[in-house]
Formats: sequence, C-alpha cells, structure tokens
Amino acid sequence: MSSFAAGGVQRVNAGSTKAEPWIPPGAFDSRSTFGLYADAKTSTLWVCSNDVSGFGVPGPNSIAGSHLKAFDLASGEGKSSYAFPAGPSLCNDMTIAADGTLYVTDTVVPRILRLAPGAKALEIFIEDKQFQPPNNGAGLDGIALGEDGHLYVNTFHGGELFRIEIADGKAGAVTKLKTSRPLSLPDGLRRIGAATFLMAEGSGTLDRVTIEGDTARIETIKDGLKEPTAFAKIGDTAWVAEGQLSHLLAPKEKGPPSLPFEIVPVHVGN
Repeated sequence: MSSFAAGGVQRVNAGSTKAEPWIPPGAFDSRSTFGLYADAKTSTLWVCSNDVSGFGVPGPNSIAGSHLKAFDLASGEGKSSYAFPAGPSLCNDMTIAADGTLYVTDTVVPRILRLAPGAKALEIFIEDKQFQPPNNGAGLDGIALGEDGHLYVNTFHGGELFRIEIADGKAGAVTKLKTSRPLSLPDGLRRIGAATFLMAEGSGTLDRVTIEGDTARIETIKDGLKEPTAFAKIGDTAWVAEGQLSHLLAPKEKGPPSLPFEIVPVHVGN
C-alpha cells in the first residue's frame, strides 16, 4: 500500500490482518506515493512518487517533481528512477504490456507516458485534450491493457472512460466509451477477463466493467466503501484500499478520516 500523506510502502503478510512498514517513507528519494504495480516477471515494484505540497500535503522530504520509481519486489531496495518531463505533472498509475513496455498516467497533464524495455527515460506516448476534464480537475487516473492490446483509461473528475488503440507501437484512435451509468470519481482499473475489468470509484463502489464494442457496462459489485482508490485481486477476492482522499485534501470541510484506514475484502469471483 502506498501513502499519499506519509510516503513509503506498507505490505500485509500472508495470514496477517495488519499492514507493516516495508519501504520507508522517503526511501530512494521517493516522496508522496501513489499508484503501485507489482511485476513478478522482473521482480519489480513500480511506484509513482510525487511532490503534492501544493495540495497541502508535505510528504517525507523536499524532492521536487514527479517520478516513476522501481524497487526490488523481494528486498524493497531501490533499482531505478525516471523523472517526468519538467513542469506540472502527477504520476498516478501504470500498466505493463507483455513485452515489458510500461504505460503511466499523468493526472494534471492530459498525457500518458511510456517506458520501453531498456529505455533510460520516459517518453510521451500520447497527449490529448479529451483527457482533461473541465475546470482543471484531476484527469487521467486508472489505466489497464485490454486483451485486444489497446489501452483503457479513466478520468477522475471527468468521470469518463476511454479506449486508446495501439498499432505498431504507436497510439491510434481515441474512443470515449459510452457507460451504462454515470461514473463518479473513477480510479484504480485492472483487467480480469477477456473484455472485463474491475474499477474503483471514489464515490464508494467497486465495479465490474464489461466492454462491448464502444460501450461499457458498469455493474456495482460492492458499495458503501470509504472513498476507495485501488485494489489488488488475489484469487476470487479483491482487496480494496479505502483512501479517504477528501479528508486529506479538504480537512477543514471533511474533518479527520475514519481510522484506522482499512483494506476491505470483496468477493468478485474468477
């Protein structure tokens, strides 16, 4: 688990009911931590690190900018670090293709960055104004690769879901998918079947998303969650992290979060 407020990464060992510190806050020049992606193939834990002091969250150090960090999945030691382009940015979430190419969303600039196998720097894969919601809200968030080889992304404040075609390693047509119901603060997104994904909505739900052509059928699996941000599917259970972000970003209006923070098991089937 990452921590927007404190940084670092915690983990829950098998058979335990409590999270324990693993990667210390500030380790390997990381700051506030966002999306995580465990790549067993390369024994790498990918971590988004950001300076969010502008939101009133200082984090564990004064490292500026946004970075994609790679840690050893076994030891937790830092392996490599990739800076986002200069200027405003917010590293949020990532997914990895079968050939090892990593795609990562930028939430304040309407773009997706790419890290090719063996590359020493991130490159812009696609930038498109469609991904920027009105009123300069938070944009691109969850990202996943479909079995069709195309990218699927959502926008947090925009409440939209897109498909980005990939052909010969290049970004192609961008299609805004029609959802069967409105989305409210969509966040973490992971594929679980041929055309099926799980998605967290910050308004309090975990959903099953089924792609049918240019439409997306949204089925609520669990509601009443406390502002979920992400999840990890293990077997037939999704372990959903309740981020309660509004209490961190607007403490005067929302008051303190409900403690302790919890990871909620939700039966989702295979």
